[in-house]
Parts: sequence; C-alpha cells; structure tokens
Amino acid sequence: MPIVRILALAGLALGLLAALPAAAQAPSAELLAAMRTGGLVLYWRHPATHADQADTNPADLANCATQRNLNDTGREQSRLLGAALRERAVPVGQIIASPFCRAREAAQLLGLGPVTTSIDIAEGGLVVTPIENNRRAAALRRLLGTAPAAGNLLLVSHRPNILDAVGVDAFTIAEGEIFVFRPRAEAPGFAFIGRVPMAGWR
Repeated sequence: MPIVRILALAGLALGLLAALPAAAQAPSAELLAAMRTGGLVLYWRHPATHADQADTNPADLANCATQRNLNDTGREQSRLLGAALRERAVPVGQIIASPFCRAREAAQLLGLGPVTTSIDIAEGGLVVTPIENNRRAAALRRLLGTAPAAGNLLLVSHRPNILDAVGVDAFTIAEGEIFVFRPRAEAPGFAFIGRVPMAGWR
C-alpha cells in the first residue's frame, strides 16, 4: 500500500486526537476496562527531561552524557506510572523501549518487568537518512497493529516517531503521555482508542 495512503488511513483512525485536549484527566472507565482486558498497544512518550540538554552525539546511544536525559520529575513520573498500572490491574506483557537513555531509564523505573530495546523506535530526525526514518515509521505502524501475546504491549519512545507513523494528529502528545491503540485487521491495522496524560494517573 502506498505510504501516502497508509498515512491518510492512519489520519482517519486518529481523527479524534485533534479534538481531545491533553488535559489532566484520568482514563475513562471504558478505556481503563479495555486496558485491563489487554490486547492493546500503549505508546508512552518518555516523561519529563532536562530542557537545557540536547542529543549531541546520537550515534553513540550508550553515552548518556551526550543525550537529553530524564530529570528528577521524569524519574518520579516513571515510578508513579508503574505503580498506577499495577494498582489499576493493567497487565503489561512486554516492554520495548527506544535505546536512547531517557527512554530506557523510564522503562526500567516502571518496575513492570524486563525491558527490550529496539532501534525501530529510536528517535531519528536529522541524524538518520529519510529512508531510515521511513523504515522506522513503518516498523512502528507494524507494532501498533500487532496484538500482544499477553497483556498489553508498552512502547516507550519519542514524539517524532509517533508523528511520523500516524501523522500530524499525534503532534500534541506531551512528555509522559500515553496514546492507546487497538490492533485490528482493517487498514491501517490499528485504531486509536484514547489518551492519558501523565497527570491522569495521579
């Protein structure tokens, strides 16, 4: 299917995003029930980071000293989200994180189980080729459209990735916010079913 057609379909699937404010609201009873049932993909943009830091050497993802990292608030938000998902009985069967330090650390601080990293959801932007950016966007769309074997799949990544994968409606995702997707057979392979800002878990 042509990439333009895929993005158009993704835009339709996410059409409600533009109308939904990133307000400090808890998940609705319906959305929480769906998350408790499992079978969803939770896309979590890493939580709060140092605004005075930048990724100066993204070719070396093992060197956290040259990256924008979580601040103390972001670390506390990670612990809070892990506790909130446990308290609300939301099962997480697998966690995949971007290899950037802020995403890896956030995933580990959740305390919800082993963390796998994947370059497929690493932030790219200007430091990789357009071909590689397109490959990562396609890989993310496949993840959003793949039902997890157990519980929910939790992806810990960045704003540019979800923006590239589903279009401009995803631009409003804030640090620490979760977008919830349900894999399905119909194109583009997933449906957006809700969003929960970080403050909604308190």
